[in-house]
Amino acid sequence: MSYLYSDNDDKLRPWQVIDDHEVFAAQPWIRVSQQRILLPNGHIVEDYHKIDLGEFAVVFATTQDGDVIVERQYKHGTGKVGLVMPAGAVEIGEPPLAAAQRELLEETGYKSEDWEFLGSYTPNGNYGCGKAYMFEAKGAYKIQEPLSGDLEDMEIVLMSELELSQALLEGKFNILGSAAIIGLVQIKSINSCT
Repeated sequence: MSYLYSDNDDKLRPWQVIDDHEVFAAQPWIRVSQQRILLPNGHIVEDYHKIDLGEFAVVFATTQDGDVIVERQYKHGTGKVGLVMPAGAVEIGEPPLAAAQRELLEETGYKSEDWEFLGSYTPNGNYGCGKAYMFEAKGAYKIQEPLSGDLEDMEIVLMSELELSQALLEGKFNILGSAAIIGLVQIKSINSCT
């Protein structure tokens, strides 16, 4: 079965924002706005909410030996310890690749010279919740100890790709950005073999 996708579908049109006002903000972390929206069919939605969480970079990094660099840490949003890929905020005015490189170094102590952009994605289709920039880094090598902040106690774990896949299937990666980048890299690997 094949599906043809087109960005030029005349049947589907964007919504129009008539009004947007802030209802909560704790900058730079979160901004919630209430919008008044005009739908393509002419209907008006009086109280649609949008959540701005800022942009962030997620990194799938492999060492020179082919191991994947993973972090094991507590994440308060999930309320538990789990596995995550190196990731962090893109500062205002900072290119996403620079953020990815900085986060890999700060969080893990590893550096790479071989980077590939895998795309950018919105975490929540209805409310926004930021934008994730996905990067793959190959041939990473350790140059320092991690410089994680006071909210980021973590353990660096090196995993084979088989161990990584098993951990993903077992639900040990409980953050969407981490699960998504693992899937992207695995799909890319499969496609490069065909």
